[in-house]
Amino acid sequence: MPARLSLANLPTPLVALDRLAATLDLPAGALLAKLDDATGLAGGGNKVRKLEYLCAAARAAGCDVLVTGGGAQSNHARLTAAAARRLGFDCVLVLGGHPPARPSGNLILDHLLGAELRWIDAYDFAALEAGIVATGEALAAAGRRPFAIPIGGSTPTGALGYTDCAAEIFAAAADVDLIVCASGSGGTQAGLAAGCGDHARVLGVDVGARPQLAAHVGRLAIETAALLGRAAPIGAVQIDASQIGTAYAAHTDACRDAIRLAAHREGLILDPVYTGKAMAGLIAARRGGRIGRESRIVFVHTGGLPALFTPENAMWLLE
Repeated sequence: MPARLSLANLPTPLVALDRLAATLDLPAGALLAKLDDATGLAGGGNKVRKLEYLCAAARAAGCDVLVTGGGAQSNHARLTAAAARRLGFDCVLVLGGHPPARPSGNLILDHLLGAELRWIDAYDFAALEAGIVATGEALAAAGRRPFAIPIGGSTPTGALGYTDCAAEIFAAAADVDLIVCASGSGGTQAGLAAGCGDHARVLGVDVGARPQLAAHVGRLAIETAALLGRAAPIGAVQIDASQIGTAYAAHTDACRDAIRLAAHREGLILDPVYTGKAMAGLIAARRGGRIGRESRIVFVHTGGLPALFTPENAMWLLE
């Protein structure tokens, strides 16, 4: 078993969403939320589980600086910076676009955590991944010992964190039929599938971050299971691509409706990029019959609260 450092408050809570379930014509106890927004490091979120394994690998390799990146409001970037500070690494974040005149949301926390921000004039997944690699190479040439982490920490090592999450879910609720999560870089879904052993038990709601997501999740689930000495998960990867909208992070009416419904029924706060779209996918799957009334479902809350506190998202939510 690969090494792991302790960064998260685990196990995270698994709570019933009975008022929301009733709205979706589900019986009490049929809809649960795995609150991975409560992992506890710098605002929490799903990436903390991945970073427990990734940072252990960085320490074992004798590295002194973590390098990763993503969009300007990357939750993964924020949590990598926090993990670096907790463990004594430096941190360089490669972010797509241009620095705003006034930071908001995750960017405020990136600055507070003392990460070095390097902006590149690119927004697409491949260009950002290339920027992370190039930054790591430049740091190595300057005498540093970098540990480059792909977007979202979505490597087989990082995805191990979500095999742990699957184990927590089934330890608390052995009769769960389906786990629903946002799927961006793919590591959370792949780890859950590797942990379940069956792709049919995990529905990933594609948020539009990564091209060819299903193929990536399939490969990553196989590689993650292999690290544990397990067989590859059976079945086909389950992806719902209906909630993306026009692009990654684009606003949709279904997402806003889902955010409001979760807040009004359960006091559950979702974000516009990941969990809001995942909940919109769950609602659509229930109302469209993909999720039956007899099913027991776990919604994985992957965090993302700081994104609500950007001007564009705040104004959209309050329209």
